[in-house]
Parts: sequence; structure tokens; C-alpha cells
Amino acid sequence: MQSRDIKKAPRSLFTLAVLLLLFASYACASATLFVEEPYGKMAMFTETGHAAVYLSGVCADSPVVLRLCAPAETGIVLSRYDGVGGYDWMAIPLIPYLYAVERPEDVPLFADAKLVAFLRDSYRRKYLEAYVPDLPNGETPHGNWYQLVGTSYDRTVYGFEIETTPAQDAALIQKYNSMPNQSHFHLASRNCADFAKDVMNFYYAHALHRSVLADVGITTPKQIAKMLIKFSKHHSDLYFSALVYPQVPGTMPRSTSVHGVVESFLKSKKYIVPSAIVSPIFTGCVATVYVVTGASPFNPTKNAPVFSANGPERPLGREDRHAYQKELQHLLAQTHPETSGLHVEKAWGHLQSRAQDGLDERGRPILEMQVGEQLVSVGDSAGNVLSSNAPPELVQELLEARLETDLTRKMQPHISESEVARDWTLLQEAMTPSETDTRLTARSAP
Repeated sequence: MQSRDIKKAPRSLFTLAVLLLLFASYACASATLFVEEPYGKMAMFTETGHAAVYLSGVCADSPVVLRLCAPAETGIVLSRYDGVGGYDWMAIPLIPYLYAVERPEDVPLFADAKLVAFLRDSYRRKYLEAYVPDLPNGETPHGNWYQLVGTSYDRTVYGFEIETTPAQDAALIQKYNSMPNQSHFHLASRNCADFAKDVMNFYYAHALHRSVLADVGITTPKQIAKMLIKFSKHHSDLYFSALVYPQVPGTMPRSTSVHGVVESFLKSKKYIVPSAIVSPIFTGCVATVYVVTGASPFNPTKNAPVFSANGPERPLGREDRHAYQKELQHLLAQTHPETSGLHVEKAWGHLQSRAQDGLDERGRPILEMQVGEQLVSVGDSAGNVLSSNAPPELVQELLEARLETDLTRKMQPHISESEVARDWTLLQEAMTPSETDTRLTARSAP
């Protein structure tokens, strides 16, 4: 090779690397509409759930300053909540938005309200205190800020992903960084779904719109999801997929199905029964709108991949679920004969409610429990559940509760096949204690 060719070689390699990087960025960039199930006490409008947008190519220097992602970064979730520091929107990295922890491997195996509040507040104090400060006495503030982190403890999330380009991401960053970020929340015209609709329409103009009939002109998560699916069918050249982000197992109340406004009205006895008595004609008209607009059938994520720590995973099939259920029932009947193996999740939930929540040296959740006169730490993530000083019976019961929640609850249809296999393996390992173990149980505590 001549000397001038040698000098050109590094430039050529650099150019190739840049081209490969740009190609990889193009292939990975996407916008995902998050449709989040409702939870808590239901009113007609809260049954519509929540909407947000996950951008895989957009990251943030702060919750209110956007930038392009560097390699290996996973993007942010943009969402609008009323009463969060006076801001119209905030950006939270994907994993903290879903689980209030920084790494997928730190997600709790079993969560209760006390642990969830602890994880959320720990994240707030570390990253969000400038926007959501402590109360004057140093305690955790009230308000909707908690919904910015750990949403998967409260509800199942459905993601509808469509490809984007780095150029589109850069344009969105420029727009949102330069425009005023001041809250003007209004339930009927500037709600969370309006915000998500506007973000998605920035990438694909006029793709999403509200429904005057099905939702009486109010933008709802279900409506814009249906519109995005319709848009993708008319643009088959664009990559499109659906993904389920399951609710974390635990004692937190399970979320419920997403409804539109008219659908919520019809399915709520609190509203429909008095209306039918006072004005049967009005109720009949509402029912007609419900049928004509096709409000009821909506299950686009059936058999869709499930999000896990390793990325999208195949959901657990029916036959495999039944096989795991049978094995678990047999195991529980042996290990908990006093209750015939029933409802171990409730028994564990009671134990966990008395524990002190904390983090280990690597930031993974732990539960400190009193066992007789000894204070032990139970690891509550896949990475530390077998490495703590807790008696094997406690670890075993935690994993049994996790599996029972995943496998037996009718409200938990979306489970990652690999995570169930992982949890089952962990349970088998927990059932093989060392010879020096004291075999204490938490039930021996006074």
C-alpha cells in the first residue's frame, strides 16, 4: 500500500464508523405511545387511564432539558401531570419512569405500598428535589410528582412503537427546549392524552385526533392508540410494534382496563343506572354511540411481547402457565400444609408490611426483618435475593409469593416467559440451604 493510501485509511475507517453509527441510530430511533391502565377509585374520567410517550433516541440533561441520546442510553418518557412544579411536561429515563430504580436488575420481586413510596422518594431526593423539594420539615411532599416514577407498580402499560429518525428527534428537542414549559393543564382540552397526541403528531402530522362521538370531544389514551394503529396500517413502510409492560407483582391493587369516556359512562353503575331511570332515551342514544363508534373491542396487545430486564420477551403460553401453576400448587401444599398452600402472597405481604425498607450497597432494594432477636436483610431483587443473610424460608416465601401473584391472578395475563423461568430457578436454589444455616423463620418473632 502506498503512503498516501495509508494516510487515507484512518479517515476511511472513521467515515465508515460514522455511517454505521448513523445507520444504527436510524434503525433504533422510535416513538412509543404509552397507554397506561387506570387504578384507584374510579370516576368516569379517571377510567380512561394515562398517556405518555417514550422516545428511544431522546435523552435529557435534566427533567426539563432534552438532548440526543449517547450510545447505550435508553431514552426518556415525556409526560404531562397536573401540579408538578408548575411544569407542563417532564422527562424521566425509561427504567426510573417504570420502576423508580436506575437499573432493570434492581426492580423489586414483590412490592407493597410502603416499598414503592420508599423507592419513589429515594429517586426524588437524588434527581428531582430541585423540581419537587422537601417540605419545610424535611418530609416527602404531596402532589402528583410520584406518578413520574414507578408507574409500573400502579398499572400495566401498553406501548405502541413507530419508527422515527434522528432528524425528527433533533427537531423535537429544539422545539421543546425553546418553548415555554409552563403548566396550563385542563381535563377537557390539555390533558395527558392531548400532550401525547401532540408529541406523536409532531413526528407524523395529523396522525392522531380526538373522537367527538366516542369521547365527547375529550382526547383519551384509548382513542389515540386506536388512531396510531390505524395510521400504521396505512403506512406499512414504517416499522410498528406493540409491547406490554406488566404491573410489578405485589400487594398493590391491580389496575383495570382502559376505557373511553362514553364507555366509562355505560360501564359505571353510578352513572348509567340513574340515567336510565331519568331518561331512557338519552341512555339509549349513548349506547348507540358506543356501538356505532366501535368503542368496546380493543385488544391490540394480545400475544404481544412482554418487557423485561432483558428487553422484549415472549409471553408465557397457556400450556406453560398451567404446568407452572400445577407445580407451584404442589410445592405450596408441601411447604405450607397449615393453609393447604393457599394465598402465600397474602402471608408474605403481611410479613413485608412489617419490614424496614432499604437499599444495599449497590442500590438494590432490601427488606430488614426481625427474626427472633436477630435483624436480617432479605434481598428483594433478582440480583440480591440469594445473597442476603436471611433464612432460606424467608427467601423461599418471597419467591413463592412472586410466582403465585404472576401465575394465579386472573388480572395478570402478561408475563415474561424468561422471568418466570428465572424466578422458578431462584426458588429451587433457595430451597437448598447450607449446612450451617439456622433455619429460622420470621414467624418465630414475638
